[in-house]
Amino acid sequence: MSPLDYYNVDVLVVGGGTGGTAAAIQAARRGANTLLVSDRSWIGGMLTAAGVCAPDGNELHAFQTGLWGAFLRELRQRQPGGLDNAWVSFFTFDPRIGERIFQDWVKKLPNLHWISGRVPQEVRREGDRVFGVRFEDFSVEAKIVLDGTELGDLLELGEIPYRWGWETRAEFDEPSAPETLDEQFQRYPVQAITWVAILQDFGKGNTAPEIHAPPLDTPDRFVGAWTDYGVKKFLRYGRLPGKRFMLNWPHRGNDYGEGLNRLVESTEARAACLQEAKWRSQSFARFLQRQLGRRYGCAGGIFPHEESGLALHPYFRESRRLVGAVTVREQDVLPMPGGTVAPLPLWDDAVESVAVGNYANDHHYTDRTFPVVSKTLRWGGRVTGTPFSLPYRCLIPAEIDGLLACEKNISVSHIANGCTRLQPVVMGIGQAAGMAAALCIERDCQPRELPVRALQEALLDDAAAAASVVPLFDSLPDRPDWRHWQEYYLDRPDTYPLNGRSPNTPASAPIPKDGHAFSGEFRCHGTQDYELITPDGSWRVVTLHPTIDRALQTYPDRRPISGWGRFNVAGNWLLVESIADR
Repeated sequence: MSPLDYYNVDVLVVGGGTGGTAAAIQAARRGANTLLVSDRSWIGGMLTAAGVCAPDGNELHAFQTGLWGAFLRELRQRQPGGLDNAWVSFFTFDPRIGERIFQDWVKKLPNLHWISGRVPQEVRREGDRVFGVRFEDFSVEAKIVLDGTELGDLLELGEIPYRWGWETRAEFDEPSAPETLDEQFQRYPVQAITWVAILQDFGKGNTAPEIHAPPLDTPDRFVGAWTDYGVKKFLRYGRLPGKRFMLNWPHRGNDYGEGLNRLVESTEARAACLQEAKWRSQSFARFLQRQLGRRYGCAGGIFPHEESGLALHPYFRESRRLVGAVTVREQDVLPMPGGTVAPLPLWDDAVESVAVGNYANDHHYTDRTFPVVSKTLRWGGRVTGTPFSLPYRCLIPAEIDGLLACEKNISVSHIANGCTRLQPVVMGIGQAAGMAAALCIERDCQPRELPVRALQEALLDDAAAAASVVPLFDSLPDRPDWRHWQEYYLDRPDTYPLNGRSPNTPASAPIPKDGHAFSGEFRCHGTQDYELITPDGSWRVVTLHPTIDRALQTYPDRRPISGWGRFNVAGNWLLVESIADR
């Protein structure tokens, strides 16, 4: 279908990234006449086109809700062999399968039209209200516009106030923020980007095509990349189905952080920066082939029109960040004193939460480290992040109407961005923004006029992908009391438990027997530190399910244990799904 010269729609989403794709799908599912315009032929962003098909965060069953949970369920059905392939994530998948899921969702919606291969040229405004966007060969007028671009490009084009880079401690009083910005902070203004490459094992005795040296070849930078891990563990970091390996390696690998201010300076400067990042990954892949042998080469045919194994665009960890009605700071995502969950965001004593995350605060800079206050805990036999929730007002510009942010471009500090940038969180942000846009159409109001409770109830009640808005470790969306406890803490935020556990949750619940039967001797080496001993070896015992987590905490040491679970060779763990009666 050829694009027309002019479109008039309810909701326009610009950018086909993770958040933009989720926003467009949710707005259309709610009934809004929606147009999605992406700059590439794939949608899904980080999860697909950028090749980061090993998502982090929101891995616990209680946080697998909304479009994120629906995406995981689709992956499990479509990917042969399952998702337990790597040790960096519980879910790794062929990016082509992920992209097809998003495309299938889009195609099922007659009120969602998608145009690919277009870049915004101008944001159209009337005073303090955005009402449309012009592209090279057509214009769009919309009641609500959503910025789902990877780098917050609509903020720049629309002269909407935004932040880029570091803030000092004086700005938000964040505990990890620097007092002053010295040369190192100016050299690395934002987190590193990574142009993901996918390596293929062609098999013993086979020869892969040679990976040629790029114009900027830097093999010396990669020496020692796996010194602390070993080759086998290094390769299994991002192991994918089909003897493929995702290369998104921060330790003397393909993270790229040189001159990243160029990303927001001009079209030409951005293109030069991205070309260098792409060469860095090509050089890294060539280094690996020369070190590991010619049985390894680039995985061709994964991304369209790309035989080098390189993704369609880099993984951007940071964007221009909106100056919003409220800004999420580091202290807003840290656990409360004596607790394991962050405080619920409040405005006029009402809970504002519309999206949930639980990743640790993870910052990437090449050639340097930057420590932040820890927000991790042990749960289910492993380390995970402490949960937090994001307020609706961080999606809304401080003064501009007609626009919502739905990507990494929300109103968040540089420090806090380290835990809000992850794929599942951004998908939740996109779902909330898309739902808000559709509700604004229904109510004929601006985003800042939309009652947040109406948005929260719409997310909780969504028939296709109901989403949590309050983080609770033990409240699962398939339980009959799930919505009750979500609403309970929206009404009574002063009773929100420090440990993130709702009262009166059943001690046990029916759990499907998934995976393989296991049996052996259970060992407890300490708090949340478990092992299974079998005649064939030992496995670390982990779980993502709250019922199993409780059972493991009281299971007798050195007693037989049996049940069902999934063995992950890459991480040497057993993911327990159910335990047989003792």
